[in-house]
Amino acid sequence: MNSNQLAPEMGASIGVRLKQAREAAGLSQEDVAASLKIPVKGIRQLESGDSSELGAPVFVRGQMRSYARLLGVHFDEELGQGARPIAPSELVSHTHTPRYRRVFEQATRRAIYIVLTAAIAVPIWMASRELKKDDAKVESLDVATAPAAPASKTPPTASEPVHRTPLVASMATLPAPAATQPALSLNFIGNSWVEVRGADGRVIESGELGTGQQRSYSAGEVSRVVLGNSSAVEVRNAGRTVDLTPFSRANVARFTLSSDGSLTPGD
Repeated sequence: MNSNQLAPEMGASIGVRLKQAREAAGLSQEDVAASLKIPVKGIRQLESGDSSELGAPVFVRGQMRSYARLLGVHFDEELGQGARPIAPSELVSHTHTPRYRRVFEQATRRAIYIVLTAAIAVPIWMASRELKKDDAKVESLDVATAPAAPASKTPPTASEPVHRTPLVASMATLPAPAATQPALSLNFIGNSWVEVRGADGRVIESGELGTGQQRSYSAGEVSRVVLGNSSAVEVRNAGRTVDLTPFSRANVARFTLSSDGSLTPGD
């Protein structure tokens, strides 16, 4: 019998005695139900001992005690025999982890970490070793120059092998070719007005240029040049300084540049 159970035979005997006490007191089931505020069906079940529909046994015993006190009878000892102290429920922690499980989980995590580290580090280490081996196998490409053999008066015979020193291609940068001088260059050492026309006669430069400015033209690019304040302009033809006196009048120089790069006086 569980701690909250009430024996059926005990409930039936108490129910019969409650019924007899009620009838002796001249009360109906409806009167008792109204006084205890219990449905009439519940009074009938208490008197018949069928308390399966009344709820937990602890509530059934409470209703029987209330019924007995109403009628002035006492069943405390008999009701107490059908009940045992209720043992507290054992609390089981669902968040507690046993120590062996924690140790196992820590060991598993460490093992996984070691395996992953090895999986990454070992291939890198092996690759570095292979690179070192390859570097050790690479022979120097520099060929030492063999010492010159003393001149021999007798030419080598056909049976003697001829030793030839291998040639090594030089990777040194070849000297750059000399820069080609422009056909015409104008260096301004003062302010001067200038007009330059191209081979087709159109103006490609017109305006006043100041000190420090320069202009360069290739052969066939310029046909006619006019320089105001020509004394402030240094003219070079293919890198050679040109005397503007034959081309100047009132400090204004006019000259043309032929296709071969030579200067002739202009109109």
